[in-house]
Amino acid sequence: MAIIVNLDVMMAKRKMSLNELSEKVGLTLSNLSILKTGKAKAIRFSTLDAICKALDCQPADILEYRDKP
Repeated sequence: MAIIVNLDVMMAKRKMSLNELSEKVGLTLSNLSILKTGKAKAIRFSTLDAICKALDCQPADILEYRDKP
């Protein structure tokens, strides 16, 4: 897939654990883990909004498009 999820990078920059983000966003650890590893097929805007608020970032800080060669 050409969409890269940089959630782990933003979490590291904010020094936030998966557990802490899970509590702030209201998602289960397993759902956040699926998103973090790039295995998610979709993300709701409400979830993206909550993650951006919790990490004080923009959607582009979390999601990136890379064209495959």
